[in-house]
Amino acid sequence: MEKVIYNLVFNRKKKLNAEGKALIQVEAYLNRQKKYFSTKVYIRPNQWDNKRRAIKNHPNMEALNQYLYNYIFELERIELDAMHGGKVFSLKDLKETPRQIVPTSFSSFMKDEIMHSNLKPSTLKNHMSTLHVLSLYQNEVTFNELSFNFLCDFEYFLLKHKYHRNTIAKHMKHLKRYINLAINKDIFDLQRYPFRKYKIKYMETKRTHLTPEELNRLECLNLYGRGTLQRSLDMFLFSCYTGLRFSDVVSITNANFLSIDDKLWLIYSSVKTDVSVRLPLFLLFDGKSIPIYERYRNNTRALFNVPVSANSNINKQLRRICQLASIDKRISFHVARHTNATLLLYNGANITTVQKLLGHKSVRTTEIYSDIMDMTIVRDLEEIKLKRDIGG
Repeated sequence: MEKVIYNLVFNRKKKLNAEGKALIQVEAYLNRQKKYFSTKVYIRPNQWDNKRRAIKNHPNMEALNQYLYNYIFELERIELDAMHGGKVFSLKDLKETPRQIVPTSFSSFMKDEIMHSNLKPSTLKNHMSTLHVLSLYQNEVTFNELSFNFLCDFEYFLLKHKYHRNTIAKHMKHLKRYINLAINKDIFDLQRYPFRKYKIKYMETKRTHLTPEELNRLECLNLYGRGTLQRSLDMFLFSCYTGLRFSDVVSITNANFLSIDDKLWLIYSSVKTDVSVRLPLFLLFDGKSIPIYERYRNNTRALFNVPVSANSNINKQLRRICQLASIDKRISFHVARHTNATLLLYNGANITTVQKLLGHKSVRTTEIYSDIMDMTIVRDLEEIKLKRDIGG
C-alpha cells in the first residue's frame, strides 16, 4: 500500500489578498492524485522559505511552523489509523478539517479563547489587558514555557514595572483561568500545572468611603451652571443612596422604577452579575434618591444619558467636586458603593440584607466590610452595657 506524500505549499494560486498575503496549504499526493487542505495561515511572500517549506521572518515563526507540522501530523494520523485497520485508503478518506490541532502557543490559545468567549465587554477588556501585559513580557509564550519559574519571572517583571500587587494578582488569576481551560481541553498536561506551587498574592486594601458629614457636604453643593458637574454629582449621590455600580447607574431607565402601593421601588438586573435586585427607595437613606430620579425621569433613554465609557471622565470630575466640597479623599465612582454599604452596616442593617441590596451573589463578598461590622458590634455591646448599668 502506497504512502501519502505531504507537502506545504505557499500561494498556490499565485495571488495575494488585500493585505499582500497568501495562504499556506497542505498538499496530499497519492497515486498521481492531489488534494489540498487550507491551514488558514496567511503570510507575506518574504516570510516564506520555499527551500525549507517553512515560515521565516515572522514574529510568531516558531509557533506557526509547529502548527503547520501538527496539521500534517493530524492528516497522517487519519491515514495511518485507516492502514492499521486494514482499510483500503484513498485521498477521499482525508477529512477537510482534521480533529483539533494542539496549539503550541499559549498566547494564541488565550487570545482565541477570549475572543470566542461569552464574557461581558468590560470583563473581556480586562482579559485582553492581561494578554497585552503578557506580550510586553514576552511576545509569544508557548505551552512548554509555562512553569512555576515562568510565573515567578512574570511576577517580578510586573513588580519591576510598578504594577500594584492586586493588579498583578488579577493578571495571574486570568492566566490561571486559561491554563485551567487548556488542561480541560487536553492541550496542557495537568502534571505540569504551574499554579500547584505558585500562590497568587493579594494585598489588603483600605476601602475608602464617605462619612455622613462628608456626604452632607456633597448634598449641599450647587453645581448648576458648571457644565456636567451637577449630573456627575447626582449620579454619585444616587449610587451612595442605592449602592448601584457605575455600569448599572448608566443602564437603568424609567422602566426600572415601579410604584408599589404608592411607594417607589427600583428593580433591575446587575450588568456585572446578572443578579436581580429590588430596592425600596422610599426606605433607603430617607428616600434621598427619589428627588434625583425625579430630576432626570424625563430622559427618554437611560436615566442619566451617560455611556459606560464615561466612567474615567466622571472620576476626574468627582475629584474636582471633592475639592469644591473640601473633602480631602481620593474619590472614584465606586466609593459611592462602599459608602452605601458602610453606612447601612453602621446603622444596624443585617449583613445578609446588605448583600441583597448590593446584589452580591455571595455573602462572602459583603464580608469585605468586616471592619465596619466590628464597629457595629462594639456599638451594640456598648448599648447593652449602658442599658444594664441604667437598669442596675
